[in-house]
Amino acid sequence: MQPQDIAKYIDHTALAADKTPQDILNLCQQAIAHQFCSVCINSAYIPLAKQALAQSAVRICTVVGFPLGASLSQVKAFEAQQAIAQGADEIDMVINVGWVKSQQWQDVEQDIATVLSACQGKTLKVILETCLLTKEEIIKVCEICKTLKVAFVKTSTGFSTGGATVEDVTLMKRIVGDEIGVKASGGIRDTATAIAMLNAGATRLGVSAGVAIVKGINTQENGY
Repeated sequence: MQPQDIAKYIDHTALAADKTPQDILNLCQQAIAHQFCSVCINSAYIPLAKQALAQSAVRICTVVGFPLGASLSQVKAFEAQQAIAQGADEIDMVINVGWVKSQQWQDVEQDIATVLSACQGKTLKVILETCLLTKEEIIKVCEICKTLKVAFVKTSTGFSTGGATVEDVTLMKRIVGDEIGVKASGGIRDTATAIAMLNAGATRLGVSAGVAIVKGINTQENGY
């Protein structure tokens, strides 16, 4: 796989708190130029991105319950509804990690189902925050997501103690199979790492170093 072949898998991401409108416009211009799958942004910037991407095929992805996942399910659902109304094509939600750790599986499933219903057919990606979970917990959440038929399971927010690993992506892919996608995110900053994630079974990549990755340039960029 050549670096430029990775572009179609990339959610070109800018979620840090200090991103400005100009940063988002630059992100959109880069996404158009390199034909990335989407831009992943905070919901306040959806109207701006919608205007900037109006003549392109680049999708708009946003996050809900981000980055902790501990919001009320109804609040996450409202976030999703409002984001979609403003023009979001895809929703990345964070699960309630505390419920997972305490094995409140019915609550975990209901939380995801509530947001899935609010998406009304739009793509929903469920962020597990794998760095905080055991192998058994990752398996259980993936099984729930497979049952609910969400569009993707996703490794990480990029704002916790760690990001995507080949081991976690491989495990998630093994559980969900080809029925739903796997998004690897957090800490993917070079071409070799991106290819390793795709080879492990990822079908989408959440990265802020998208331009460097498709150009084959190593970067030490921090964050998502």
